Amino acid sequence: MWDNPRLLNATASALLALVAAAAVYAGLQLLVRSTLFPLRELAVTGSLEHTSRAQIERASGGFGGNFFAADLAALRSRLESLPWVRRVEVRRVWPDRVEVALEEHVALARWGEDGLVNTFGEPFPGRTDGEHAARLPLFAGPARTERELARRYQRFAAILQPLGETPERVILTPRHAWQLRTSGGLQLELGRDGAEPVEARLARFVAAHPVTLGRLQRRAESNTRQVDLRYPNGFALRVPEWSG
Repeated sequence: MWDNPRLLNATASALLALVAAAAVYAGLQLLVRSTLFPLRELAVTGSLEHTSRAQIERASGGFGGNFFAADLAALRSRLESLPWVRRVEVRRVWPDRVEVALEEHVALARWGEDGLVNTFGEPFPGRTDGEHAARLPLFAGPARTERELARRYQRFAAILQPLGETPERVILTPRHAWQLRTSGGLQLELGRDGAEPVEARLARFVAAHPVTLGRLQRRAESNTRQVDLRYPNGFALRVPEWSG
């Protein structure tokens, strides 16, 4: 070995590499454990309506210490566990600051008894006061259909716009049939998608409304008007007060 220059050079290079790696590791450990470079500021940005500063401080409790040692992934995970927080971005800013950008859920509808659905069709466990909750439409459907309900709600609302109506209740039954209740008291039975999608039935009803139900509007002012759209070429209207 000692008379093999090539082997000696390779061995020396390997030892130097090990020493350099050990030095880098030791330096990193010193930085991580050092009392130098302390974090002094946690800056939070974002338009926050439902998440308080106190909630953020509790979720980030224990956060601090060294600029290099701060566990940003753990901080992000704790903040994203807050009920109204949808997404969090965290980054270090030299020399002593961490910036946190929070995105809150925007509630689109109520889901069942006490849940909410955001504008992306994602369920979340946020709570809102009674007045705000009353202004939100109600979604009901089988498990994991929140995204589909949000998508259909947007379509139904656009179709109903010419009537000045908005969906206040959207129901997808276990048999995947659609039911709507509008802000004006219409109860619409749309049925299931088939050769003709339910949106086409609703659009046909809206187009026919001025010369059909629109003419009966003065007589049909009850909040229990029920319209069955499960017909290929028309619809049926039922107003319980007219019976007999």
